[in-house]
Amino acid sequence: MNQMLNLPALNRRAFVVGAAAVGSGLALGFDIPFGGPEAVRAAEIPPEVNAWVVIRPDDTVVIRIARSEMGQGTLTGLAQLVAEELECDWSKVTTEYPTPGQSVARKRVWGDFSTGGSRGIRTSHEYVRKGGATARLMLIQAAANEWKVPASECTAANSIITHTPSGRTTSFGKVAEAAAKVEPPTDVKLKDPKDWKIAGKGLKRLDTVDKTTGKMIYGIDLKLPGMLNAAVKACPVFGGKLKSFDEAKAMGMKGVKKVVRVNDNAVAVVADTWWHAKSALEAMPIVWDEGENARVTSATIAKWLDEGLDDAQPAFIGNQNGDAKAALAGAARKVEAVYNYPYQNHAAMEPLNATALYTADKCEVWCGTQNGEAAFAATLEVSGLPADKCDVHKIMLGGGFGRRGQTDYVRQAVAIAKQMPGTPIKLLWSREEDMQHGTYHPITHCKLTGAFDADNNLTALHLRLSGQSILFSLRPEALVNGMDPAAFQGLAASGEAAIGYSVPNLLIEHAMRNPHVPPGFWRGVNVNHNAIYLECFMDELAHAAGQDAVEFRRKLMTKHPKNLAVLNAVAEKIGWGTPAPQGVYRGIAQHMGYGSYVAAAAEISVSDGNKIKVHRIVAATDPGYAVNPAQIERQIAGSFVYGLTGLIYGGCTVKDGYIEQTNFDTYNSMRINEMPKVESIVMPSGGFWGGVGEPTICVAAPAVLNAYFAATGKRLRSVPLRDQNISFA
Repeated sequence: MNQMLNLPALNRRAFVVGAAAVGSGLALGFDIPFGGPEAVRAAEIPPEVNAWVVIRPDDTVVIRIARSEMGQGTLTGLAQLVAEELECDWSKVTTEYPTPGQSVARKRVWGDFSTGGSRGIRTSHEYVRKGGATARLMLIQAAANEWKVPASECTAANSIITHTPSGRTTSFGKVAEAAAKVEPPTDVKLKDPKDWKIAGKGLKRLDTVDKTTGKMIYGIDLKLPGMLNAAVKACPVFGGKLKSFDEAKAMGMKGVKKVVRVNDNAVAVVADTWWHAKSALEAMPIVWDEGENARVTSATIAKWLDEGLDDAQPAFIGNQNGDAKAALAGAARKVEAVYNYPYQNHAAMEPLNATALYTADKCEVWCGTQNGEAAFAATLEVSGLPADKCDVHKIMLGGGFGRRGQTDYVRQAVAIAKQMPGTPIKLLWSREEDMQHGTYHPITHCKLTGAFDADNNLTALHLRLSGQSILFSLRPEALVNGMDPAAFQGLAASGEAAIGYSVPNLLIEHAMRNPHVPPGFWRGVNVNHNAIYLECFMDELAHAAGQDAVEFRRKLMTKHPKNLAVLNAVAEKIGWGTPAPQGVYRGIAQHMGYGSYVAAAAEISVSDGNKIKVHRIVAATDPGYAVNPAQIERQIAGSFVYGLTGLIYGGCTVKDGYIEQTNFDTYNSMRINEMPKVESIVMPSGGFWGGVGEPTICVAAPAVLNAYFAATGKRLRSVPLRDQNISFA
């Protein structure tokens, strides 16, 4: 989801390797991978700079994390990588968020603030590790200088520096101030992962205690002196406008301070409490200009997407080899199926919110965001102030899943605060506003056709997608000659989301059709539906050929050893090929996403034909390297909650141009008693860095759908299953 980043030009992307005394300690900026070739010395950085690592006199190590933490464990994982190279005492590690304003002022010393696409660790691991290693060498050099010995005679471990020949020791905190004056080394060697002692271990998360004791502050909790609260309502039809509102009605209600227009499509009420603001907003008559989009329904969208499945309609080719159409025309037998996947809401537990304080000389924003730099850019644009007069203070996220990579709520907060200068305004969306004004998992339909020869060998596969493009909506400059490469996640010829099968004749294409409902990056994004389409159809092909589902796949995977390895791992652990318990049926799926190879095998039972009990899911993932295996296991289990919720309960429908689901009574979520036993196989093979938070979502649903066919003989090709009166038992 790095596609979420869409910024105006900021300061040049230089890198910093600098040291400055901070609180009588050591602060270090790390070499980041997109800068210029020169180092900016500490003298050029204001003395108050807080860079990546701060070591205090009491040996406390503050590691500054630019990526966002929203439950996925990135904060702890990145801290482990820094601490590993630093050789510090893990029990004394804490973390802080820097701000994007500070980063821009210091030539983007903290690098990328975007957190999405399971990239938090895998795209920053190298430069944060270098930062830890650089700090260690500078601390050792400072101690060596004090002892007047060669640094080569000194070592560091557990925040202690030892002069090996004499046995003398000192602590990081005691030499931190002197280390700040040491010239940073230019050649830093990183550890081999096989030698890791802190990274690679299932350590407890650094944020757990504060979350479980209620100490953690989220955006919804923030309180500032003199703060007022705002509730907002936008036109329920996407693309509609605000026509008029009766301000007098709201102004006469308790606690109301002001009613303001927000852009051209929304109105907000500002009051002493949020409840007073919300109550006044609901009582205030509002007239909308809903426009032509008010005629759109789920049925009209479905009809339009179905038309895109016709081969006569134009489409972008995302993956092709051989001549699939000719092979299909000359096939001994063909199999065809049509699948579809709906809009899905992010439905984070914490509704969108942001607090803004605007004056003519300064604009500050406090919010949970997955993209601090995009939020910062939005603040600059709406406030009209330059970068040195703005900043965004990142707060822990109460769920993101891709939604908090957007900045609409930040823009609204600044726009409201700008109309009340000098007063902090906390904007909080109601649950209904949050549900009806999202950026949704894109809606798609898919037609798949497979061809067999007389010996039941698969000779051709044609997969035609029809549906929305996220990049077309959110980042059109990333389109490639009009094509959205992200639409082919898990189906591409190569890269971090490549197809895991070799078929002699292959054609995968996308008929781009963009309804007015805005699409967005929803945890797992396009691999979610593409995995269902491909993996369920693979089962259909295996069944048509009279072959075992695993053996059928294996024959197509000889050139894809890592895909095959995770498939074999789950098949072995689930007991594939051996009898399942009485009344229990199995299904399997594999895929690649975000640089990782994943597979799942499910065991389910079905009662009354429409009640599914998922007893067990075995999941395997090869992310290359495992920074915190225990956290990976938790992410796998959590991703299955998300994937299975989408399968059974998810799905947003459109009526008269607006989203019908307004709260959790109409957009349900999986409950604890419905959750299966999850057995995780973390099998990092090394040599690459894959993602963790999103990949395994995509294999949960097809594994269960394939098991449902094994149990009932019926194929379910439309999601969500609730629309077919199917639920969890």
